[in-house]
Amino acid sequence: MKTAVPCYYHLDVEVSPERVGQVSRILAAHLRYWDLDNLVAPVCRGAELLLRAIDQHATDKHTSIEMWWNGQHLITAVGEDDRDLRPDQDLRPCLADIAAMSDGWGCCASDTGSTIIWFSQRARAGRHAPLVPTAPAPSLRQVLQVPRELPVAALAGPAPAADDALEGSR
Repeated sequence: MKTAVPCYYHLDVEVSPERVGQVSRILAAHLRYWDLDNLVAPVCRGAELLLRAIDQHATDKHTSIEMWWNGQHLITAVGEDDRDLRPDQDLRPCLADIAAMSDGWGCCASDTGSTIIWFSQRARAGRHAPLVPTAPAPSLRQVLQVPRELPVAALAGPAPAADDALEGSR
């Protein structure tokens, strides 16, 4: 599973009953490409629920779907442009199902007046691979010695070789 590389995907679609399955397959393909196979079922199920509810209740069928992967969470957002759609009334059963199957969800309005419904899925480890002990790397046979502490008096006085050199030059 990829954990370090953030990913983003955006899809604009006109919702119809035929397109719901196609969009689900497209989202599944992107999740598999991102190595997030264990998130395919819940994300596609949530997107299908939202798209079917939008198809049933919205007059404007233009919808945008976005997915963000940040390494720990996948956030899926579905935005629809119908200003008359009331998620708290029209989409209540759909939102209850999404709340039950996701780690977090929300609904907000954008600056353009469209409604955005999002839900998140936390990445869970699939199969645990057992750790295999490795043999230690060969070490150096020769070790550098730590310099011993010199007495302070030896450090304060001039070196004997330097005095001999001065006396020989006079």
